[in-house]
Amino acid sequence: MSDGRRLLLVRHGQTEHNAGGVWQGQLDTSLSDLGVEQARAAGRAIAAYRPTRVVASDLQRARVTAEHVAEAAGIEVTLDPRWREIHVGQWQGLATAEVRAGYADLLEQMDVADVRRGVDGETLAEVGARAGQALREVLDGLGAGECVAVVAHGVSTRAGIADLLGVDQHLATHALLTLGNCHWAELRHGRTGWQIAAWNAHA
Repeated sequence: MSDGRRLLLVRHGQTEHNAGGVWQGQLDTSLSDLGVEQARAAGRAIAAYRPTRVVASDLQRARVTAEHVAEAAGIEVTLDPRWREIHVGQWQGLATAEVRAGYADLLEQMDVADVRRGVDGETLAEVGARAGQALREVLDGLGAGECVAVVAHGVSTRAGIADLLGVDQHLATHALLTLGNCHWAELRHGRTGWQIAAWNAHA
C-alpha cells in the first residue's frame, strides 16, 4: 500500500536545438517560444498534484521550465547541478547528421555498450551516479503524502531513475522511451519501495 509519497520528474520544454536536431548536452540553451508555452501548460497540470517543492537542473532550459511550474504551484525552485544533462563532449552543438557522418563507429558502439558520449563526454553510468544521488536525497526528505517535482533533462532523468531502481543503464536506454518536452515520469512509494506509476505523462 502506498504512503502517498510521489515524485514527478519533468523534462524541460522545447529548445531551438531540440527542434533542429542539434545535440545540446550541457550547452546552456534557452526555451523556444513553443517551449515556454509547454512549460506554462505543464506548470498548470503539475500544480494539480500540489507539489511542496520544485528542484531543477541549473541549465536555463530546465530552470525556466521549473520557474513556470513553481509559479503555478506557488512555491520556490531549488537548483541542483547534479541534474544537468549528460555531457556529450565533441558532439555538443553538432547536428545529428554531422554526428552520424563523423562518429559512425562510436554510435554503433553505443547501440551495444555504455560508451563515453562524444569521445570526451560522460557515460550513462556517470550520469546515473550523480542524478541517482540527487534523486535519493530528494526522496529521503519526503514526508508521508508529500509530492515533489524535479525538472531536468531526458537522459539525466532516465539515468537517475534507472540508478534508483537498480536497472542497467544500457537496458533503460532501450526500454524506456526518452521523455518528450515537458512530459514527466511519476514515481510512487509503495509497500515494496519506489515504482514507476506513469511514464511520458503530459498536460
